[in-house]
Amino acid sequence: MSASGAAMRDCDLLIAARWVVPVEPHGVVLEQHAVAVHDGVIVDVLPTLHATSRWRARERVDLTEHALLPGLVNAHTHNPMTLMRGLADDLPLMTWLREHIWPAEARFIGPDFVRDGIEISIAEMLRGGTTCCNENYFFPDTAASTYAGAGFRAMVGMPIIDFPTAWAASADEYFDKAQGSFDRFRDSPLIGTCFAPHAPYTVGDDSFTRIRDLSEAHHLKVHCHVHETVQEVTDSLRDHGVRPLTRLERLGLVNERLIAVHMTQLDGEEIARCAQSGVHVVHCPESNLKLASGFCRMAALVSAGVNVALGTDGCASNNDLDMIGEMRTAALLAKAVAGDAAVCDAATVLRAATLGGARALGWGDRIGSIETGKRADLSAIRLDDIETMPLYHPVSQIVYAGNRRQFTDVWIDGRARLREGQLIDVDLARLRVVASEWQARISAANLA
Repeated sequence: MSASGAAMRDCDLLIAARWVVPVEPHGVVLEQHAVAVHDGVIVDVLPTLHATSRWRARERVDLTEHALLPGLVNAHTHNPMTLMRGLADDLPLMTWLREHIWPAEARFIGPDFVRDGIEISIAEMLRGGTTCCNENYFFPDTAASTYAGAGFRAMVGMPIIDFPTAWAASADEYFDKAQGSFDRFRDSPLIGTCFAPHAPYTVGDDSFTRIRDLSEAHHLKVHCHVHETVQEVTDSLRDHGVRPLTRLERLGLVNERLIAVHMTQLDGEEIARCAQSGVHVVHCPESNLKLASGFCRMAALVSAGVNVALGTDGCASNNDLDMIGEMRTAALLAKAVAGDAAVCDAATVLRAATLGGARALGWGDRIGSIETGKRADLSAIRLDDIETMPLYHPVSQIVYAGNRRQFTDVWIDGRARLREGQLIDVDLARLRVVASEWQARISAANLA
């Protein structure tokens, strides 16, 4: 029996931290707390003083100068495109796509490209405290297998686009292959699947209707670029007589299953409709800024009650997978767009980068906050570097002064993936060689 009279219990892991930031409840910071983990599940959150009398841990980790956070959720990525990081910088979106990215993809895209790009991305994400991503790219079967093999949590989108690619030649083939991937990963503990129609300007009504029916029947999310640019809206008015969101609404796709990415061109009435229908919005501030796509009205969306998540987009348009940087940019941009320094505070953008992303993916009951019963996806960031001292408010310090290189430890499903700054079961030397080989191949094709 413990000193308190309660019988001690066994657990796999006990993490004692200077601060625990559970995210839920919102804005709370727990000082000198511990998190007990067993069989990949968070089984207790309690003061460290009481932890050793209640839990007998197989492994204990003491994080004396750290904040323990839920693992960050990158809610919109194209991670194979990491192999095109810096390929064609400082160009408008459609020039960038049509003259550089799409030609490079046509030349090189395939299973090897997808696998290698994702393996490099996983290493980068883990070192930056990210434990889950929402993948949107071709060869999703290869993507899902790569994430699963690396022990990384991912929602993998099944691409739908109305022209032939290396992945599929016709609408029927896109849908047939999507069904095969859904079936293959249906019972995976780390991998989820969803539909990933590229955008309203590349997907027709017939395909959207099929997506709607299958999404309803199988409770699948729909991950789509929407209202990304002024040109997209202008073209939709010309071709369909309505703005893209209205078109999707008429097709029955504006609901709680829609993960709408970018959404830089929203008016107040559209924001209200998103809130009423339960649409999830993924804000990618740095990619939008770099491509001059526009400004997502994050403060207005949050105020209206819309669930907002954060994503980096792909490394070809950002050029990193740094969720700390994304949080800082999101907070600063929101204040400037709203003209109000009080909106989208540090706790709000951290919530978007964790629980907001989890809820967008339909995993809000599984990950995104440090709560008993949730999976142990956790990240620890050290806050005693001179760059983050003196320290008055841990969450504000993480968002406004923190650096992704301050993450020291990461767990996914209770399994250590980063320990004291060192990746586990990742061969960085090999990945550097792989990246250099792709650089040489793409450069030799005169696409750089």
